[in-house]
Amino acid sequence: MPVKDESPDKEKYLDLFLKIGLDERTARNTVANSKVTANLVSVIHKAVTEGCRRTVGNLLYTVAKKYPANALVHRPTLLQYIVSSKIKTTAQLEAGLSFFVATASDDFKLDALEEACGVGVEVSAEDIEQAVNDVFEENKNLILEKRYRTNVGELLGHVRKRHPWADLKSLKQFVDAKFYDLLGERTAADNEKTSKKKKDNPAEVEVKTVAVVSPEQQSEEELNPFLIFPRPQENFKVHTEVFFSDGSVLRCCNTKELLEKHLNATGGKVLTRFPPEPNGYLHIGHAKITYTSDYFQELYNLAVELIRRGRAYVDHQTPDEIKEYREKKMNSPWRDRPVAESLKLFDDMRKGLIEEGKATLRMKQDMQNDNYNILLLIHMPETSGLSIPVMIMLTALWILLRILHIRYVVFAFDSFVHLFETRPASYYWLLHALSLYQPYVWEYSRLNVTNTVMSKRKLNRLVTDKWVDGWDDPCLMTLAGLRRRGVTSTSINAFVRGVGITRSDNSTINLDRLEYHIREELNKTVPRAMVVLHPLKVVITNLEAGSIIDLDVKKWPEAQSDDASAFYKVPFSNTVYIEHSDFRMKDSKDYYGLAPGKSVLLRYAFPIKCTEVILSDDKETILEIRAEYDPSKKTKPKGVLHWVAEPSPGVDPLRVEVRLFDKLFLSENPAELDDWLADLNPQSKVVISSAYAVPLLKNAAVGDRFQFERLGFFVLDRDSTPEKLVFNRTVTLRDSYSKGGK
Repeated sequence: MPVKDESPDKEKYLDLFLKIGLDERTARNTVANSKVTANLVSVIHKAVTEGCRRTVGNLLYTVAKKYPANALVHRPTLLQYIVSSKIKTTAQLEAGLSFFVATASDDFKLDALEEACGVGVEVSAEDIEQAVNDVFEENKNLILEKRYRTNVGELLGHVRKRHPWADLKSLKQFVDAKFYDLLGERTAADNEKTSKKKKDNPAEVEVKTVAVVSPEQQSEEELNPFLIFPRPQENFKVHTEVFFSDGSVLRCCNTKELLEKHLNATGGKVLTRFPPEPNGYLHIGHAKITYTSDYFQELYNLAVELIRRGRAYVDHQTPDEIKEYREKKMNSPWRDRPVAESLKLFDDMRKGLIEEGKATLRMKQDMQNDNYNILLLIHMPETSGLSIPVMIMLTALWILLRILHIRYVVFAFDSFVHLFETRPASYYWLLHALSLYQPYVWEYSRLNVTNTVMSKRKLNRLVTDKWVDGWDDPCLMTLAGLRRRGVTSTSINAFVRGVGITRSDNSTINLDRLEYHIREELNKTVPRAMVVLHPLKVVITNLEAGSIIDLDVKKWPEAQSDDASAFYKVPFSNTVYIEHSDFRMKDSKDYYGLAPGKSVLLRYAFPIKCTEVILSDDKETILEIRAEYDPSKKTKPKGVLHWVAEPSPGVDPLRVEVRLFDKLFLSENPAELDDWLADLNPQSKVVISSAYAVPLLKNAAVGDRFQFERLGFFVLDRDSTPEKLVFNRTVTLRDSYSKGGK
């Protein structure tokens, strides 16, 4: 059982967060996020002493999560407006945050802030009611037509335009009441879906998976995230302020000369880049990462320049010594070594002349600073014991390829990259130290998917404790695991594009959405085949034993009859196998499978009718079905079954192993659980060792993908041998996202 991590500090912070009115779940999630915890603790200590009302606490929490780093000097002012209830709604706070994004560290007038946030503006209940009445009157015909299917969000938006500082909860109550006054009680028709799709018969032809997904409501920023970026010519404002222990302040911004040089080099164009990921197995959240290895020499040169400017040195402290000195706020004994000596040692490190772990390149930052984020990044203990190229890459991450004249840097909240967005002071300090152009940094949230974990620590736990079969286990969302599961790069890219760029913390995308894009891709690109997972023997008594009929079967639903390459041959003999679940002893109207005395169509072949059932001695277990086929095909049964036949008398069909993969965890957000390992889905991997397949699959190569009719999409796994092929299920044919899933 995993040990619950409850340090005294975490318990202290949890208690502090509960005192400001956060609900327990939000408080615990916050404690698990070091960045938000540090920000919220600082905000609370500067704003309140002994807790506060929940409404105030929620606003303080929003400040901790969203306050712009380039305007920290003004944060106490905003906090004072919140605790004094001059800013008391989310709408006012969001306006305040936008105000300070534009203001940065520049001076401003309080009346400008108050005007931007609607301070002092009181919206009465009568004002809200009148605005709601007006909006309903303007949209009355549409509301009467659509009734309770009307887009309430649009109506609320119209009212908010009239009174942007109105309390949203009160506004919603008035809208709901107005709906009731105009339309009365909801009827059964109001609760019905606008269009009903005919239910697919369970045993009929393959499920159609291509569907049009109606676009989701997106904010203006989500539709065009670059709206928040300053124009290239305007990137001269202060990005952040670095406060030093001696009382001095570094205001990180581009000089006029540096900005002009950058604009000349880029022609004023906007160039963006995602930072590279230096360690660990990549997962789906890293689907946009780019390459750094091509620029090691340029990065190395910049590291050398940092030493020459006296801003970095080669250190010989051990990781334990580094930790001790940091805690005591002491400088390293090697910090003041001559520049020439550090240059010589760094060159020796590059040549591999120094034993790994015996030397580390460290930046000369303020060891006495109270800002722990700066202290943490003064050194690079991660480089101890690593090869010099890795060490250079870690150093280079602070520089981020300035040689490419990048305009904006877009960061993901993830693992090592997380260091950037939590510690802008260290990032901009380094750019300033090297006189490099300072790009606008835009932070966006990590891509989280339901029913899995993305944390490298948790992924490593799953692998090392053998809960999964390695980093490329198809149950994992690692890129290696997705590839082994048969997911295409194009479907991942389509998923990423569809999700778009979001900045909200803890945003989680439903797994169904990813699977939708996978199905849409595979449905167009992979051939069909027939495989029976749990074979039930059917002997056709009116077909001569040893008689084989070769049938043409479509690889593609739209295959033209004159295209020979779109068909494959399957044998039809007097012994065929169907799925065990496609037979029942008792028939019913809503059942389309086989039953005693009932007929079904064997797909691409002939109708058959069950004439006899052979049971075992227990009189319950079905051993064999006897049936007669209709060679004229005049019988027109409703049920259509897939099947596999013996290729010759007494010879079993091609035997394959099929691995059925499903969601790794039962809960949508297992990372939030204390005992997250206990939430593992016991059915996340089900192995069927003796399935039967058509001969087409015999010559499949590792990585080949197929749609097994009525079963899903599959890929041939690397565990396959000539004696036994192994197929991994990529996704089922079921598609809940296009039917309303998000």
